[in-house]
Amino acid sequence: MAPAANSLKSVCVFCGSSDAAAPAYLAAAADLGRALAAAGLRLVYGGGGVGLMGATARAAHAAGGAVLGIIPDFLVGKERALETVEHVVVTSMHQRKQMFFEQSQGFVILPGGIGTLEEVIELLSWRRLDLHTMPVVFYNPDNFWGPLFALFQHTVDANLTPPAFMGAWTVVDRVEEIVPALYAGPKAGSDPMLSQLS
Repeated sequence: MAPAANSLKSVCVFCGSSDAAAPAYLAAAADLGRALAAAGLRLVYGGGGVGLMGATARAAHAAGGAVLGIIPDFLVGKERALETVEHVVVTSMHQRKQMFFEQSQGFVILPGGIGTLEEVIELLSWRRLDLHTMPVVFYNPDNFWGPLFALFQHTVDANLTPPAFMGAWTVVDRVEEIVPALYAGPKAGSDPMLSQLS
């Protein structure tokens, strides 16, 4: 179910925290931050000032957007908590993810590593269990997430996941497609490998 236009107020972004990420990924993260600010959508994110996380948050903040960072106390130094934006320090990864879920009405997945994967899998597992119907949008430059989608399809082919699960998210190739995709929500019965916005 797509959210009503007035119900989408905050968007959680999952993404990498590595400063060694490709410059194109860092630039796309900054573009997303500006796009969220322009749309009047608050960015909810992991609270760090590094990698794609920091690029998204700094750009959203510089563009006048609202930003909420949520970071566990043990990562404040490692991920260089961005103190120029509103932020909350929590005591565990579980609390962080729970707050992501409670503070957001939609999710965007940018390129990331194992931490991003862990967040995505839990989010989609909760979707599979009908615990939420929030839109989930993958930004998929150069088919970055293709192997993950193939693994999901493998579990469907093995009759371990229902085919309808493959329509639980939307995939876009361009940053400017992300916000429209959030408002559109997933296409019922769609294959995310093919659900590119025109």
